[in-house]
Amino acid sequence: MSYQVLARKWRPRNFESLVGQDHVVRALRHALDENRLHHAYLFSGTRGVGKTTLARILAKSLNCETGISSHPCGKCAACLEIDAGRFVDLIEVDAATNTKVDEMRQLLENSVYAPTRGRFKVYVIDEVHMLSTSAFNAMLKTLEEPPEHIKFILATTDPQKIPVTVLSRCLQFNLKQMHSPAIAAHLEEILAAEKTSAEPAALKLLADGARGSMRDALSLLDQAIAYSSGNVTEQAVRSMLGAIDDTFLFGILEGLARGDSAAVLAIAEDIRSRSVSLEGALQELGALLHRVALAQVAPGSVESGSDGGRIGDLAALLGPEEVQLYYQIALHGRQDLPFAPDEFAGFSMTLLRMLAFTPQTRDIGDVSPRKPPAGVEPAKKSIGAKAAVPTGFDGDWPKLANSLSLGGVAKQLAQASELKSFDGETLLLCVPPTAKQLAEKSFQDKLRAALQEHFGKPVRLSITFSETTGNTVRDRAAAAISGDAFVRDLVENFDATIVDSSIKPTQ
Repeated sequence: MSYQVLARKWRPRNFESLVGQDHVVRALRHALDENRLHHAYLFSGTRGVGKTTLARILAKSLNCETGISSHPCGKCAACLEIDAGRFVDLIEVDAATNTKVDEMRQLLENSVYAPTRGRFKVYVIDEVHMLSTSAFNAMLKTLEEPPEHIKFILATTDPQKIPVTVLSRCLQFNLKQMHSPAIAAHLEEILAAEKTSAEPAALKLLADGARGSMRDALSLLDQAIAYSSGNVTEQAVRSMLGAIDDTFLFGILEGLARGDSAAVLAIAEDIRSRSVSLEGALQELGALLHRVALAQVAPGSVESGSDGGRIGDLAALLGPEEVQLYYQIALHGRQDLPFAPDEFAGFSMTLLRMLAFTPQTRDIGDVSPRKPPAGVEPAKKSIGAKAAVPTGFDGDWPKLANSLSLGGVAKQLAQASELKSFDGETLLLCVPPTAKQLAEKSFQDKLRAALQEHFGKPVRLSITFSETTGNTVRDRAAAAISGDAFVRDLVENFDATIVDSSIKPTQ
């Protein structure tokens, strides 16, 4: 007997064995048990999450010889023929290859005839969004007034491309991507039934690599079994997927914490020599930084494991601003890889960028934990303390505001603001209520970015609304205009007035 791939061998044949779509299964079961059946269903979701499988189980539930039920017997002729893919009243159509209106019309013309064997004639149209506009129009009439013996089950990975006139005539279900732990648990059950051994870490790698698709996970598992000669180990799966060992990622972050550029670049070179995916390395580095960030703000939310201790050490070693900065740089580095001279250049430049933009909140080489020892209260910084203010800023906010690389409303926000305090990390600005519309989040974000570019490190920005005391760019400009000899002559000799709202920055 020929070998059957795991994705087909372990394809669910009833609602009980379907994994990860409980919200859809529950609704369909209630509908079947209460005989509240719709004439058209639409299943949407990414590849490999169970759309076609669910359609076949629904077809069995509708045509099982024991009656309409959410528990088809799986033993009658109808159930067995549907499982084998040869039930005459289950018509599966691939819309990707049958897009023309003539093909759809022929299909619908045959739909008026009663079922040959079953209770219902079930049409499963896969990738239905690929149909042409004319084909959709041909389908509409049947969807509006379907014969009682017809059921449509539409499946798509892109519901946005389906006309709303079709969507409104279907009962819609969105199938979710599956969580990695659920995929790994299901793979473990299958391997137990297959009498094949596997390391839990290897199954986690396969589940992560499936990106939420159970079918992809089973295909990867098939590949891993063949690759490792039946003993699925973490090392074998890493080699097969081209995944990087976490040891290298921890080494990179520890090197960044020390400011040790030589160590970071040596690890990068070692990674290149192992012929792993550097794009995947940046992705896994971002995932590790995410776990570190979670450990800093909510330690209980991080999964325990063999590397739990090192995660905790990094959470104490790195500051939250460093973790966030490295995470953003890793994301942008992945996006920039296609434009780099070569993949390694893009990877190493991403790491160099992390080193170059490390927030200077402690001396390079200081790798002491950020958390104080137990029982010791951290020293509280005095707001506005001069010792904390970065060099290059003397507290003259109007001068700094005019020098920032800003334009438009964001520049107006800077010029209308007054500095209340700056401790080197958090800059507190006061904006008059009359200029409140300037302080929208998008403009605050632009101002914060310009400040970070100026200081060369992350800066927090906090804005309050109250009357200023006269130390804004606009206030200085108004004072300078009022003190101008020519303007004073105009005011005194011609009874002129200065309109404050007309004072605008020069372009």
